Amino acid sequence: MAGIQSVLWIGGAEHFPADTVADAPALDVVWERDVARAAQLSPESFHAVVLDAADVDEAREGLAALQLPAGVPVLVRIERGEEARLARLLAAGASEVVLRGAGGTLDLLPRLERLVREAAQARRPRARLVPSPGGSAATQGLIASGPEMQEALGLVAVASRSKATVLLQGETGTGKELVARAIHRGSARRRASFVAINCAAFPDTLLENELFGHQRGAFTGAERDKPGLFETADGGSLFLDEVGETSPPFQAKLLRALQEREVRRLGGTRARRVDVRVIAASNRELLAEAQRGTFRQDLYYRLAVFPIRLPPLRERPSDVLPLARHFLALHGRSEGVADVRLDAEAGRLLQAHSWPGNVRELENEMQRALALAEPGETLGAAHFSDRLSGILEPIEANFRAGETLRETLGRIEAWLIRRALETHGGQRAATARRLGITREGLYKKMKRLNVE
Repeated sequence: MAGIQSVLWIGGAEHFPADTVADAPALDVVWERDVARAAQLSPESFHAVVLDAADVDEAREGLAALQLPAGVPVLVRIERGEEARLARLLAAGASEVVLRGAGGTLDLLPRLERLVREAAQARRPRARLVPSPGGSAATQGLIASGPEMQEALGLVAVASRSKATVLLQGETGTGKELVARAIHRGSARRRASFVAINCAAFPDTLLENELFGHQRGAFTGAERDKPGLFETADGGSLFLDEVGETSPPFQAKLLRALQEREVRRLGGTRARRVDVRVIAASNRELLAEAQRGTFRQDLYYRLAVFPIRLPPLRERPSDVLPLARHFLALHGRSEGVADVRLDAEAGRLLQAHSWPGNVRELENEMQRALALAEPGETLGAAHFSDRLSGILEPIEANFRAGETLRETLGRIEAWLIRRALETHGGQRAATARRLGITREGLYKKMKRLNVE
């Protein structure tokens, strides 16, 4: 390892291995008592950071507060006995975890030196744009620091090198079209067209016209020949978004086009050969629907040659902050609000939200926050919508020392019920549906919690 490498060591005064560090002349170690003091030293300017914490929760809070950019390796030291929870630290941004005591620090310096060396060679950023295993550019631009999305992107990289039809399944807002474009970009068809259509946006007759085209005179207003999207995408990729919203009659026509690799324009008599790689997507569980008979089973198996599930954002919590920072940088440039950052409270708020709208909701939230920010400002909880902060307000404002967990949860539950009742004008049936409980359950809770 060439040159002196600077290391910021945070916390653990009683555990700081001064003698061990003294034996490593290639490391210039700066020790700071806590994260707040360390943050004033610009931790991103160091070659590596060591976070010495008492437990997993303290370490996770420290990682969130530091907000280190990709490329700065973080080694976490922690007590033994926490092995079952160590994976959470890796998901939160730690590069490696070292256990203190009982010989746990014997390999500390070799690990630290290796992390610094690998970071210098740009081989191990903390939260990065994940390349495909085979070196393809397919997944460049897709952020995944946690194992949940990395597994999906591994399949994306494989799919980009394959000729198979791909079925992307995931909730609305998980980035299915972005992934479809990545598959096309990494494929041998990258120089040809990528054509996308949302099947849910058209009734059957218009959807058939859009995909297959029409001949002049096929219907009133058809004044000239029009090629369909299958022909437009010839040699490239066709993305059929929300294919689960189509009707059985249309599914039969789509199945024939996929099987025969040819299309016939509306009003036409001649079949046209097409060389198209189809990537379909749905927010429904199409296999279950095929088994129930609400989606054609033969079409499902024709589409799901290479199925990929995209996890919702709530299942990939380690990606929330990297994605948030990405959107701040992306939209900050276009909005003229550069160098905007998140403070620790904002980071906790973002990670605590369930994100029912997934990545799309997170992007919208970042754009809203930027509209309220000034260049160089640090975003706090006040910059975000009530969807994120609403549930925290009664907890923080009404925290009572010495209160039991049951009492605290009861007050929070009562607040949620009152807020839902206000939203629905006091209608208890609608409130119960919104809360996901029965009317009888709502009545019992209101009586127990003295909610009127």
